[in-house]
Amino acid sequence: MTLHEPSPFRYFNSSSEIIRLAVMMYVKYPLSLRNVEDLLAERGIDISHETVRSWWNRFGPLFAAEVRKRRVSTMRQFHHWRWHLDEMVVRVNGEHRYLWRAVDHEGEVLESYVTKRRDRRAALRFMRRTLKRHGSPATIITDGLRSYRAAMTALGNADKQRVGRWANNRVENSHLPFRRRERAMLRFRQLKTLQKFASVHADVHNHFNAERHLIDRQTFKKRRTAALGGMAAARCLATRFEGPNCEHSRIMRFSLTRPSLITSAT
Repeated sequence: MTLHEPSPFRYFNSSSEIIRLAVMMYVKYPLSLRNVEDLLAERGIDISHETVRSWWNRFGPLFAAEVRKRRVSTMRQFHHWRWHLDEMVVRVNGEHRYLWRAVDHEGEVLESYVTKRRDRRAALRFMRRTLKRHGSPATIITDGLRSYRAAMTALGNADKQRVGRWANNRVENSHLPFRRRERAMLRFRQLKTLQKFASVHADVHNHFNAERHLIDRQTFKKRRTAALGGMAAARCLATRFEGPNCEHSRIMRFSLTRPSLITSAT
């Protein structure tokens, strides 16, 4: 086994599999820290909810970064013919803040960005960040907020904007998983916490979104197995190990792509 970098789990008594399980349960499902503690206790794992909080803060962005890197590199090979942009109000320590989100035509969450205001400057930063990471689409659908028009005019792609009464339902429906998770967390207290959780939650939600309402049972089971293997492989890549400890890495190229590719690969 060749060690490139020190393992981030080297100072923890618990194994990396337990840490990955706790982080995945907290991010993927609408559970509180104490709910995760109770579920792990039923499995014979005795840890406190503060330990789950520490693991999430340290390893959540690490796992999500590996998942995002593989998915983005794969998705850039495909043509993005339509994006949906929208902003949602989130209460942070009793004050209104804005979470900007970009979703493609299949419901894949492309970007999440938190700002204090909902003006042209905030929209411009959000769109530049999204275009830099994912490229340029053929059409961008927004609501009637004038900040989108001003930002797209500054970027020189105002001709791609489309505004319709029900045209943006795709991104409106994509807010629901985050809203369910927000209620379980009893709101946010800091802006940076909201930004971190929104980004990690979007990456994990994309990874496990198997589109089960469109497929049969057998296909769903294959996609779910590939997604779970992809999370294990993300843990291996995050530790920078090579060798038998990363046996799940061989299916990474299938499990971190779109679900339609997972079916053909398996």
